[in-house]
Amino acid sequence: MKGRMVQNWVVRAVVLALALGNVVPVRADPPPPPLPRVRAPYFPDDVRFSETAIFWFGRVTPMENYADVRVGYNDDHLYLHLAAFDRRLWYDPHPSADDLTAWDAATIYLDLEGNEDDVLGEESRRFVGQLSWWEPRDNYQAAYRGDGSGWVGVTVPFTTTRGWRGNAPNDDTDDRGWALTFDIPFTSLGLSGPPPHGTIWGLAVALHDRDNGADTSIPDMGWPRTLDPDRPVTWGQLAFGLPVYTPPSAIRTGATTIRQGLDEAIVPDADVGGGTVCGDGLDFWTDWGEANHAGCGHFNVQNQADVADWPCFSKYYVTFPLDSLPSGKAIISATLTLHQFGNSGGGAWGEVAPSLIQVFTIAEDWSEELLTWNNAPLAWENVGAAWVDPLPGFPGWPGVLRTWDVSWAVAQAYAAGTPLRLALYSADGAYHSGKYFVSSDTGGWNAEGYPTLRVAWGDPVAVVHKEARPVAPVRSQVVTYTLSLIGDGRAITLTDSLPAQVSAPGPIRVWPDELAAGCHYDPGAHRVMWQGSPTLGQPVTISLPVTVQVGGPLAVFNTAVLTDFEGRIVTDTAVFIVDASRIWLPLTFRDLRGDQ
Repeated sequence: MKGRMVQNWVVRAVVLALALGNVVPVRADPPPPPLPRVRAPYFPDDVRFSETAIFWFGRVTPMENYADVRVGYNDDHLYLHLAAFDRRLWYDPHPSADDLTAWDAATIYLDLEGNEDDVLGEESRRFVGQLSWWEPRDNYQAAYRGDGSGWVGVTVPFTTTRGWRGNAPNDDTDDRGWALTFDIPFTSLGLSGPPPHGTIWGLAVALHDRDNGADTSIPDMGWPRTLDPDRPVTWGQLAFGLPVYTPPSAIRTGATTIRQGLDEAIVPDADVGGGTVCGDGLDFWTDWGEANHAGCGHFNVQNQADVADWPCFSKYYVTFPLDSLPSGKAIISATLTLHQFGNSGGGAWGEVAPSLIQVFTIAEDWSEELLTWNNAPLAWENVGAAWVDPLPGFPGWPGVLRTWDVSWAVAQAYAAGTPLRLALYSADGAYHSGKYFVSSDTGGWNAEGYPTLRVAWGDPVAVVHKEARPVAPVRSQVVTYTLSLIGDGRAITLTDSLPAQVSAPGPIRVWPDELAAGCHYDPGAHRVMWQGSPTLGQPVTISLPVTVQVGGPLAVFNTAVLTDFEGRIVTDTAVFIVDASRIWLPLTFRDLRGDQ
């Protein structure tokens, strides 16, 4: 049995290798990830702190902690920086690897095979770092690797860098928080360099807390919320490289503008955190995390490297309904527009730096009247970013226009039939980084400044997809080619020249039945022709049973060519391998004989 499994794997690998160079894929809207995903940017030199991807989790209360996590990578290492809002700081002056997580500490979980396994495998990794003051850092970190049933300690090079802000660790005076940076060389993960763009690993983060010397139990905070440290399938995802939206083939036929009050659209929005006044008047541990800013006519997006200033941090949430978009369209592009009217700092506060403000999709609904820092939805996926420069002074209303490309996010929401739910936040490092914008609650006098979504859409161009089943036939076996088309409302011509290694097809089946009259077989050219005018978005399926006329091993390719009304051509190729069972690796051959 083992040998047959290896043989099947070899067949699939050969088929895939042969097919990849010949198939023209049909583009679809990007599906949302099954679990929260952070897309880490690549840096050709040093990782730039304020341009890393950021995500967050936790709560701000006297006994609970919150964390911002920044992620990036270069050719040498993976970079993760965790900044924790924590009222009391405690670390172990005489640490041991076994109890690092019993104090203020963080754990990074990675799975180099993604997050699909329900058990810890050899590609599962765990890196732990604990807060400390002046002590050698190597005493405050540990690394582990999965062995199929649990974690085993390993000695691999990686670096943790720690810092804290407040009175001092290990006392009962309130502090502000601490930070921990992990630099994990790719060589310590068994790699010679970074994985290819688009690679997805499993990722999870746990934030450990200690608030006194008596080891009073405080539950960990974790990302994602589903986190089970011993089950990678419950972890989130780390994608290498930022998303690039490639619109599907379509003819632009319209555009829709969505903003508060326009065509009766309702666009709720609100910021959470310190707003433009750094939470002035609030107790930072009991009130700040529960503050609601519903109805405020402006909002702030702000962050910085110094965790002591977290009461000034602020995020923004907005939801755009998409029900005004016509159905059955292809999303060509989408732009979020905000109007900036000011920023923090300047003058006696010092020079203000530009901010790379990131856009995130949100998977949960929320209420403007109830939204707070502590209950606001977590980011589901970072999908874009744009630089926002500081303003030298008040620019007048409606403010200075700023835009973000949100095509990827709109395509996902439109395909899923949900509203577009977004959050904005930054990974800023500089002080006084806040950028102030007009909200949907400003008032009709400044409706031009409302947050606005503009979506360009079009009619999808006809496409074709072809496959062959089975993929590994033998001589005289029937193989069925299946061609799947999507109509664009106009005339389409399909030409399918069959390979010489197969017989004439028959019987040819076309669905829907009323389109069958447009299909015929030309025996002289050994070719199937089909012409029709399916309605916009209508699927059409054509199946062609043929008989294999030759022996192998032999790869047989066949390409279908679709031409639309405008003369545009789309192709797709199917491949099967005749007598694939005769393609053996030495190990496969030995296993097969042993089984028999």
